Amino acid sequence: MNLTILEKVYKKYKISSGVEINSKKVKEGSIFISLKGERYDGNCFASEAISNGAVLAIMDNDKYNFKSEKIIFVKNALSFLHKLAYYHRIKNAHIPTIAIVGSNGKTTTKEITKLILSKKYEHVHSTFHNMNNHIGVPLTILSMPKKTQISLIEIGASHEKEIEKMCSIVNPDYGYITSFGKAHLEGFYNIQGIIKSKLELYNFLREHNKLAFINGDDPIQMNNSKNLRKFIFSSKIKKPDVLFKYFYNEKKMKNELTVNNTKIISSVMGEYNLCNIASSITLGIYFKVPLFDIKKAVEEYIPNNYRLQLIKKNKKNIIIDCYNANPTSMMKSLIFFESKKGIIGNKAVVLGDMLELGPFSNQEHEKIVDFIEKSHINYAFLIGKDFFKTKKTDQKIKKFINKNMFLEWIKKNPMKNIDFVLIKGSRKVSLESIISFI
Repeated sequence: MNLTILEKVYKKYKISSGVEINSKKVKEGSIFISLKGERYDGNCFASEAISNGAVLAIMDNDKYNFKSEKIIFVKNALSFLHKLAYYHRIKNAHIPTIAIVGSNGKTTTKEITKLILSKKYEHVHSTFHNMNNHIGVPLTILSMPKKTQISLIEIGASHEKEIEKMCSIVNPDYGYITSFGKAHLEGFYNIQGIIKSKLELYNFLREHNKLAFINGDDPIQMNNSKNLRKFIFSSKIKKPDVLFKYFYNEKKMKNELTVNNTKIISSVMGEYNLCNIASSITLGIYFKVPLFDIKKAVEEYIPNNYRLQLIKKNKKNIIIDCYNANPTSMMKSLIFFESKKGIIGNKAVVLGDMLELGPFSNQEHEKIVDFIEKSHINYAFLIGKDFFKTKKTDQKIKKFINKNMFLEWIKKNPMKNIDFVLIKGSRKVSLESIISFI
């Protein structure tokens, strides 16, 4: 890459209205980068982007060339996006940046942490929704304004070396791994591959003498954080930097944490979220947010975006957790839901396929069905091709090859005498669209 091209684009970027990869979202003054997807080539939309107000269109396929002074050709548009984001990060290296990785809990941790840090810092920048892949991460960096005082960046991964690559762009000063679970098995092959991938964050922090926030109750984190600058929180080990006491209030279905003799009550459901809440509190303490303000922020936080949201409809309590799903998060949700901890009465689950599991898909979906058959869950409605292929023997389980088939059935057979419903599935299944029919 000729540095003068990068510098030229960056000069335009600094006075632009931002970077876009969707020509329909281009605003007046945007820079459009033509990325290639599985079903499209962004180069063919460059003309539209310029018509919509883009000041520059970065292209890498001269097949779609047209006469315009606003076109810049590069060898690879995605690689250019990465370099532009890195260049912006280096120009703003003074902004403390925290990388959050993990199989489950990244967004919950990020959202609570952002609310906590906002009690002290006026300008907290963070990943929007779950834009945490090889495209979303550089776009997040490029959305970081000059006035940013601290930044929280989610990094997801579907294969090895992806976190390593994204860390080289984000250049984090701090990092935290939420968990090691069965997510994106298709790209990792096994849990060892997942663990190795997440630990790429530690490798970066160690190499650059940066600091990691460590859950002292997680042996994988403790065993792999040697020779690493760290700030530890725990409810079990001796003399951590932050000592917690955890308690799950079954009656109120709320998590309670005590730190420095201060009790903090969170509306985030599920005991498995205690560590996510604790990590956010720990980051707040490290960055010297007053504990009173930390408590206020945590207790103000209400889950949204279909993450463990509790709504009441037609005399039913509906727990919506369909932002994402993998075998680990699905099983944790079911164990929580199946228990008698505040969820008393007739229970039904509506589950959508867990995607990106590759050759492990059949066995992981079978495990979920096996759990349901042995559980105290009264009814289960399974939606998607992967669940449809499972072997089921219990009459309480009904399977539908797609969402439309389920909707046709539920219209004729409304759920009656059900007290609690759990809705859980991968993001692409979009199970939130069925809520109005329950």
